[in-house]
Amino acid sequence: MAADLHPTKHEVFDVAAMTNTDPKGFVRPVDEYRVTDYGLYMSRTADHPTFTHLESWLLPALGLRANIFHFVPGHRETQRLYIDVGEFTGPDEDDRWHAVDWYLDLVDNPGEPLELIDVDELFEAHAAQYISTADCEDAVRIAVTAMTGAAAAHGVQEWLDKQIGEPMRWLDR
Repeated sequence: MAADLHPTKHEVFDVAAMTNTDPKGFVRPVDEYRVTDYGLYMSRTADHPTFTHLESWLLPALGLRANIFHFVPGHRETQRLYIDVGEFTGPDEDDRWHAVDWYLDLVDNPGEPLELIDVDELFEAHAAQYISTADCEDAVRIAVTAMTGAAAAHGVQEWLDKQIGEPMRWLDR
């Protein structure tokens, strides 16, 4: 088993309080939340050594969280989107949204095929009973749907825009 084996990561997006509680329990202020018919957008600063800002779209119907990390120079300069596969829900009765990360991730480097990563993590987590068989199957189905959709649309951003019915708004778009 991998040394970094861990239970699923849970995150909370509290729209009313304008905070984001990360998987380690750190509560971070949010600059902007935008609620739409298809999901939740979040924009916040980051105190991370490799990136200064994070934008995320939680897309419950797709089982995806699309992220743009605004990296400092010299870090992942070709990466556009980093997409988490999982269960995304909200809002609850307290106006909070929730994310459960199912290990699989998709990395978008424009001009290259969408890359699926962390398959080993998913299998090891399932063997350790951190994730159910049904959720594993859903994770694979979601990842395959996104990968085939991105290939057919000639890019994951184009496919996401088509799925939600309009262009996704990001800080630079």
